[in-house]
Amino acid sequence: MNKLNKLAVLSLCTLALTGCDTAKNNGENATTAQQSPELKIPVPQRSTAKISTQLPHYLERDVRDEVFYFVMPDRFQNGDSSNDNGSKTLPESQGGFDPTSNGHYHGGDIVGLKDKLPYLQDLGITALWMTPIMRNQAVQGDSSGYHGYWVLDFTEIDPHLGTNQDLKQLIDAAHKLNIKVFFDIIANHSADVIKFKECHGEDGQQWLGKTPGLCDYISKQQLQNGEGYSEFVPEGQENLKVPAWLNDTQYYNNQGDSTWQGESAVYGDFAGLDDIDTANPVVVEKMIELFKGVVSEFKPDGFRIDTVKHVNLEFWTEFSPAIVDHAKSIGIPQFFMFGEVYDFTPEFLSKFTTQGNLQSILDFAFQGAMQKVLIAGKGTDQLEQLFNGDHHYQDEDSDSSMLVTFTGNHDMGRFAYMLDKENPDMSEQEKLARIKLSNALMYFSRGIPVVYYGDEQGFIGDGNDKNSRQDMMPSLVDIYNDDDLLGTDKTTADANFDQDHVLYQDLVNLANIYADHSALRQGKQQQVYSQATPGLYAFTRSDESAEYLIVANTATTDQSQTFTMPQHGYAPVVLAKDKTENNGVVTINLAPLSYAIYKAEK
Repeated sequence: MNKLNKLAVLSLCTLALTGCDTAKNNGENATTAQQSPELKIPVPQRSTAKISTQLPHYLERDVRDEVFYFVMPDRFQNGDSSNDNGSKTLPESQGGFDPTSNGHYHGGDIVGLKDKLPYLQDLGITALWMTPIMRNQAVQGDSSGYHGYWVLDFTEIDPHLGTNQDLKQLIDAAHKLNIKVFFDIIANHSADVIKFKECHGEDGQQWLGKTPGLCDYISKQQLQNGEGYSEFVPEGQENLKVPAWLNDTQYYNNQGDSTWQGESAVYGDFAGLDDIDTANPVVVEKMIELFKGVVSEFKPDGFRIDTVKHVNLEFWTEFSPAIVDHAKSIGIPQFFMFGEVYDFTPEFLSKFTTQGNLQSILDFAFQGAMQKVLIAGKGTDQLEQLFNGDHHYQDEDSDSSMLVTFTGNHDMGRFAYMLDKENPDMSEQEKLARIKLSNALMYFSRGIPVVYYGDEQGFIGDGNDKNSRQDMMPSLVDIYNDDDLLGTDKTTADANFDQDHVLYQDLVNLANIYADHSALRQGKQQQVYSQATPGLYAFTRSDESAEYLIVANTATTDQSQTFTMPQHGYAPVVLAKDKTENNGVVTINLAPLSYAIYKAEK
């Protein structure tokens, strides 16, 4: 890729490593785990990374300095067993506790999360992102609201997780450690309460729908033609939701269930969850006031916003600036919101930041490219293609450097699971090496890295959704406990807070490098080299003081390449196998599945 090599001479260099996609490997450039020699992965010395104490104060810190930890509180640590069954006074928010089921509450709570803050600080975490924590409808169908996405009351914490006071104490404790706290919020829907006579019967308990499990979607055109559902709230459930206006059916679309295509993706119920009519100006005003109240009471440092693409774009253009401005007005100057847009194309993802006024979104395109390169065995030119799309995010108040990057999550599954599924015969050592390389690319390329809880303990899982939401505390779920975790002899039946785990220690090392070099967090990024097969990918990151050359090897054999660089004197931050340099001509030889970082003073 000589054109990329030439680009590096013309512009300032920055460092970053990233990329991979959900596309399957069609047999091209497949990984060669069976043919490759056993990879030797050295075990690092025990260390901790309290970078939250080295970075600026949380109220003033740029979001691009953060390392996020994404956690499901119910599955983390049980600090108060008295709340395991939820509310003692509200039937709709009690029960659903079954620690043997992967679809029910397990007892983790806010007190437990607070108790483990030192574990997160030692890991190098600077921002804690929790799945939704507001009061849920405890049971819907054959599952419970352990995940937090079935909200009834947007103003108080779910009693399975604790009290509002517990939440405030968690935030205070995190802030004392210079760690930010982010809430996961929902504007698209609330819990499934509203029923349709034509689909659920007069009492809401029958099933009259044409499609099993779904109420057929009724389009806007059908509504104009006089078709529609007769919506109602079952007797005794008229006042379940808070604020009270959410109990009024006029503020919902009431068009049946989404088919995930066309207009139904915006106006349809999300698998039965009551779809809020966010096109209604009254709803827009009320939602803004609602979440202003949440910010005022709890003073979080930002929001992750669920199901953003299922809400009309115009809603975000009003909502996002109003919430950010309110936060600033009450003393949270760096308040930050990023949305979930489940799509893998920068062209589509970027419209929510450029047209929709959101500050950022989760970078699913990054996740997809990482999956292509390190799991499906595609060439590193997949990373070139990913970053070539960064111009789509550029506008007057945001760019690609503010994207939130990740390799796996609670919906699609863990990166380790995807790797194991695609390459079942790959050795454990090679899997660990690929995970380490994915983490390095996530930390050191443009964007803000997210660690999904349990990844630092070698969790794998059996797929997406429920099967990627294992317990960190000792688990009683058989489908979790039969996993052969990476890098440890433990199973999820044990407590998994091992700070000596090879992946925990690898993340500690990344965090220390991240903290020591500002350009690796905020520097401009320029691509230098990629290729059509597994092998080398090189890029630079630079700021006013220094330029960094980052090179990654995605192949299972040694790889060497020469780069003509605009700076001289590249000193090692992370060593390659070997490196030579002569008047800006740098040759780097990398071992299999490794990376190197070199710094040149400007």
